[in-house]
Amino acid sequence: MSTPTLDLSAWSAAVVGRRAPLLAVDLDAFDANAADLVRRAAGMPIRVASKSVRVRSLVERALGMDGFAGVMGYNIREGLWLAEQGIEDVYIAYPSVDAEAITRLAGDATLRSRVTLTVDSIELVDLLHRLGAKGVRVAVDVDASLRVGPVHIGARRSPLRAPEETARVARAAADRGLAVVGIMFYDAQIAGVPDSSPAVRIMKRRSDAELRTRRSAVVAAVREVTDLEFVNGGGTGSLHVTHEDTSLTELAAGSGLFTPTLFDGYDSFEPRPAMAFALPVVRRPASGYVTCFQGGYIASGPAGQDRVPVPVWPTGLELVGTEGTGEVQTPLKGDAADRLAIGDLVWFRHAKAGEVCERFDEVVLLRGGEVVDVVPTYRGEGTCFG
Repeated sequence: MSTPTLDLSAWSAAVVGRRAPLLAVDLDAFDANAADLVRRAAGMPIRVASKSVRVRSLVERALGMDGFAGVMGYNIREGLWLAEQGIEDVYIAYPSVDAEAITRLAGDATLRSRVTLTVDSIELVDLLHRLGAKGVRVAVDVDASLRVGPVHIGARRSPLRAPEETARVARAAADRGLAVVGIMFYDAQIAGVPDSSPAVRIMKRRSDAELRTRRSAVVAAVREVTDLEFVNGGGTGSLHVTHEDTSLTELAAGSGLFTPTLFDGYDSFEPRPAMAFALPVVRRPASGYVTCFQGGYIASGPAGQDRVPVPVWPTGLELVGTEGTGEVQTPLKGDAADRLAIGDLVWFRHAKAGEVCERFDEVVLLRGGEVVDVVPTYRGEGTCFG
């Protein structure tokens, strides 16, 4: 297990004179990470998980590479927007009860052909039916967590686990005029958990074995109800495992393109950090300390130190425990502090991938240590789907 490091001195030189705070992505690392995801998928196509990117031009960059096909979106309005921009296959992997957006989708033949929604209960199927969603494409989300007695290990997503109940929801959807085209299984306890201990590794192996057996049975049961275009599974941290399951037809990944800190520490792969953000030094409160402007970009999930951005360049800096990263200022301490001048940049890695894009209008793209483009984030294009 290793922790990736970055030498960001060239990045600092390349962005001199640009407004900071700023967000940057190294295209060499992005492309290398994309190639590694494709390698680990071993021929199974990968949907780009847009939640972990949130930069349309970079979603499209991945889609232009061999091995990627389609988008896994997170919000129905995002899906409609991407479809209107010309992306022809967007699966919204989370249920929606947005009546206005559902009605707009149902009433537009082009959007209906490009956007697929999620269902995981007859209650949700009935809601779509009441909104006039006849002909709308749907996929059934199935719980992929591990159950050990009363213990639940994994994300709290779909209530569906068994073949019979999943087929019942698929049949109800078909009977109400929805087009059932897919199934999804997201194995968060495998894909999203670093290999931090022997116990975690055992849990992952046990979960994969249980899931392969159950997934195959669920897919067979639903195929008795309808023809399926796709069966989706996996994530950045599990492609090398999930691609071996022949009941799947595609995988999904997004975080591995940027490699945030929560994806350090996996045994099976070592992606390259491709994204970082820079904060300007604005104060010297004391010897051995500097204060940067803004920086409180805390990742979602259970509150803890692993959700906090990490200063990575210059080396020799750390957060001040009594303040951490703040909305308007982030103090740092360490040997490097006294070598920094007012206006110098300090680079941080975020804990998650796409979330930090909600705080910036644009991303500076670099290649070979030089700026090659500046592109808008979702936010920079005037959209917010959070």
